[in-house]
Amino acid sequence: MAFRELLTAPNIVSALRVPLAAGFLIADTTPLRLALLGMASATDLLDGWIARRTGSTTRMGALIDPLADKLFVLMALAAFLVRGDLSSRDYAVLLARDIAVGIGALVALAIPGLDPRDFKARTSGKVVTGLQLLALLALCVAWRWMSAIVVVVGVASVVSIADYTLALAVAQKRRR
Repeated sequence: MAFRELLTAPNIVSALRVPLAAGFLIADTTPLRLALLGMASATDLLDGWIARRTGSTTRMGALIDPLADKLFVLMALAAFLVRGDLSSRDYAVLLARDIAVGIGALVALAIPGLDPRDFKARTSGKVVTGLQLLALLALCVAWRWMSAIVVVVGVASVVSIADYTLALAVAQKRRR
């Protein structure tokens, strides 16, 4: 991998989500939390737009963007957990799919001929990520909706895990 493939404008924009997530640890007001969430969402839209517009999509960018998404959600939710604004059970439900997909990627690494980087983001995963961001929004402003959002994320996570598992099985079967 060339260093220039790593240091592209879209990858830099993606990487900005990590310090924005760290900001949740010190953000003590709703407007500040909403600003951090808005900026992170904007970087998520902007990185892909820049990559497509400038023809600078890279294999490394395809890894960095979802990793930045996951780190943002993990760290921002952890800030709410540490503050006592989110239960450990809800934290686990909100992150279950990401943990399962991470384990699946490790399994794919162990299967000869399979490369987890070849698995494009699936619609079911994008839905779960969107719902996780909705959960963060609810934690900022709409507490009464949090329980319902956790249930919806849980159901969507089960569907997404099944979807990724099926994709892995199909890819493995094709490789034989």
